[in-house]
Amino acid sequence: MATPAVVLLSGGLDSTTAAAIAIAEGFEPRALTVRYGQVHEVELEAAKAVVAALGIREHKILDVDLAGFGGSSLTGHGEIPKDRPLDTIGAPGDVPSTYVPARNTVLCALALSYCEAIGARDIFIGVNVLDATGYPDCRPEFIGAFERLARLATRTRDIRMHAPLIALTKAQIIRRGLELGVSYAITHSCYDPTDGAACGRCDPCLLRKKGFAEAGVPDPTRYA
Repeated sequence: MATPAVVLLSGGLDSTTAAAIAIAEGFEPRALTVRYGQVHEVELEAAKAVVAALGIREHKILDVDLAGFGGSSLTGHGEIPKDRPLDTIGAPGDVPSTYVPARNTVLCALALSYCEAIGARDIFIGVNVLDATGYPDCRPEFIGAFERLARLATRTRDIRMHAPLIALTKAQIIRRGLELGVSYAITHSCYDPTDGAACGRCDPCLLRKKGFAEAGVPDPTRYA
């Protein structure tokens, strides 16, 4: 019997790949998606499609209103940045307005609760730092610190955090996912979609385009 693991699943390219890696490593993923007030709620439908495609048997969708605090263009407070030069995305000190204050801390805490409730010990998250926006809660230091907190805060005391993409570029992530049979056509990364089509201009869209180009494979994304 496969070992259960909680996978934080947004429906994006990275979290989908992390879920596929969890399956490849012998885990039985339980997907957790959070509706936290993000303006790009189309990603929730993408998460459902990914769950179906990967054969994940349990999918929890929780509501947590981070938009009520403000502080991020991703929750409707300000404009989504567009057309930024690629060499500035993720540069040292670059924390764009789409950073949601403490989002990954909140999401990991929810995953931890889910994990302990079902008797699991493993949590997968699709963060990466080499080819992503400069969010402070996507760093290895954060993952390590949260794992230490999880072991202090739970009765199981041996929670393991898995961030299999953390040191990979987007191209490397895409190649790994394709090796595992991931269909990226059903994933969604855009922060400002129109009628389900990606804008092609926000940071995730630019990084996604770059990743497919560097991986040398066609980009299946439908852009506006």
